[in-house]
Amino acid sequence: MSEKTFAITSALACALIAPLALGQNAPVLTVHVDQTAAKVSPTLYGLMTEEINYSYDGGLYAEMVRNRTFHADWSGIRYWYLVEDGTGQARLDLDKQTGPSAALDASLRIDVQKADEKNQAGVLNEGYWGFALRPNTTYEGSFYAKADSAALGPVTVSLVHNLNNQVVASTTVSGVGTDWKQYHFTLKTGAIQESVENHLEITVAHPGTLWLNLVSLFPPTYHNRQNGNRIDLMEKLAAMHPQFLRFPGGNYLEGNHISERYEWKKTIGPLVDRPTHPSPWGYLSSDGMGLLEFLEWCEDLHMQPVLAVYAGYSLEGEHVNPGKDLEPYVQDALDEIEYVTGDANTKWGAERVKDGHPQPFKLTYVEIGNEDQFDRSGSYDGRYAQFYKAIKAKYPELQLIATAPVKGTRPDVIDEHYYLRASQFFHDANHYDKADRNGPKIFVGEWATREGSPTPNFGAALGDAAWMTGLERNSDIVIMASYAPLLVNVNGMQWETDLIGYDALHSYGSPSYYAQVMFAGNVGDERPEASFDGVDATNPKLFYSVTKDTRKKKLYVKLVNALSTPQDVEIKLDGAKVAKTGKLTTLSAAGTQATNTMDGPKNIAPVESALKDVSSDFHHTMPGYSIQVLEMDLQ
Repeated sequence: MSEKTFAITSALACALIAPLALGQNAPVLTVHVDQTAAKVSPTLYGLMTEEINYSYDGGLYAEMVRNRTFHADWSGIRYWYLVEDGTGQARLDLDKQTGPSAALDASLRIDVQKADEKNQAGVLNEGYWGFALRPNTTYEGSFYAKADSAALGPVTVSLVHNLNNQVVASTTVSGVGTDWKQYHFTLKTGAIQESVENHLEITVAHPGTLWLNLVSLFPPTYHNRQNGNRIDLMEKLAAMHPQFLRFPGGNYLEGNHISERYEWKKTIGPLVDRPTHPSPWGYLSSDGMGLLEFLEWCEDLHMQPVLAVYAGYSLEGEHVNPGKDLEPYVQDALDEIEYVTGDANTKWGAERVKDGHPQPFKLTYVEIGNEDQFDRSGSYDGRYAQFYKAIKAKYPELQLIATAPVKGTRPDVIDEHYYLRASQFFHDANHYDKADRNGPKIFVGEWATREGSPTPNFGAALGDAAWMTGLERNSDIVIMASYAPLLVNVNGMQWETDLIGYDALHSYGSPSYYAQVMFAGNVGDERPEASFDGVDATNPKLFYSVTKDTRKKKLYVKLVNALSTPQDVEIKLDGAKVAKTGKLTTLSAAGTQATNTMDGPKNIAPVESALKDVSSDFHHTMPGYSIQVLEMDLQ
């Protein structure tokens, strides 16, 4: 036999032996399809959100103007700069003596000493790392303004390309008077190349003084909502099939100090009546994403609101003692619930109607505080009990969530948070397998595998998927779960690792995002009895979950292979007939460090294929480093 023939023969032998080797001692997944172990929570998968990483301003909230209300620090009025074209001359200052409202009682003052039609003067705004402009697109804008005299003339508003200083779109606003008034304008681009390298200019062609505040510019928004959200990010969130939204956030709810907490009453009504407030993540929140906007976000994506109310503790350790001191905060929470659920005959329901939403929102869950285990005063027991008693007295149907273990008052649900590495989640995927079914229900309100930056790599996705198999297997007690943080502007990351990345123009889903899409999009309403035998418990790298959709007559088998090598699994389906073919969805990568980026948004994405040769007892081979959903039709 020649050396070449021997090599070919050996290769063929290996190819034939390999599948047999995979099948030997393969783990066995046994599913008793006709035996129901538990119901699956219909609200298992949802969204947690807060203002971090420029998640709202500079992110989901579509406002393009940065620092639209002209807050200043030692360096000046941030993100705003002087424009002096040609011989134009002007000076800008913060005027603390005048503003368009009690909430916005200061303004930008532009004193123009010299200007004409060809030599205009004014200000520019650089946006959130630029202004994302697309061809043949209409942008809706407005500002509040007044002038010292009608002689100032019209105000020119332009979008200008940074690199060549060419005007991309422009319009004029006439009739600016000597009293504060809001003015609206429209800018439309032509056949341009999409770009983020743009800025906004506001200029005049005559000497005089112009005061400005609440300068705003919006692109087209999701469902064309005024003051709405970015289309691409909302579409990505919709693809996650979320059943709830936990808002307004974790730390964002508390604020660094009590005075900096999320005060919902200051986030409703016209934008000009919203004073803004500091975010605990070091930048100012515009409060354009107010309470009603959160509720409309729920409405747009058909989610249940999970309303978190401030409970008397802030991040720097300040707290409110239970009793008389806490009463105003409890009343504030009752008012907030009334704003959400009340009809027009209630005080705060009538306010919501006035704000443009006549119909009340359905509310089931209210969370009391956030991560109150960090309150070293020990006051949460008393604070939670006071909120619980007052809310239950007026709204007995509401389910109340505690954010830390409490004594004396049994919560309906308790919120637990987990931020781990992939190997830790592998060993903890059975965390809830033996949980007390008589205890409070569980809300895993924040969790993530923290590997990868700014968004998770595939190793993190494996950790996430392993953890989610455990959540699904225990979704009789784990009624809700939400990954956090949800969003990150890649130019302003403050916390790694985050599910969805974006800049002003584009966005992408991480491998963990696609794992979420696969899991939440393929979950049934029942969990049949199942067991997974032959898995190495000392070094767990294989994970499973099985659910059944009784309405669609489908069986979903989720498998996670965190091994670098292919893994054969024997699947036994007892108690039901299944179709011979199904659908297989696979998310896989060559290594754990593989990931998605702005430049490679779909390096790793789900791939659908046919699942063949399905029977009551069949073998299935998973690729190394893979997450799979096997969808089978029950006959």
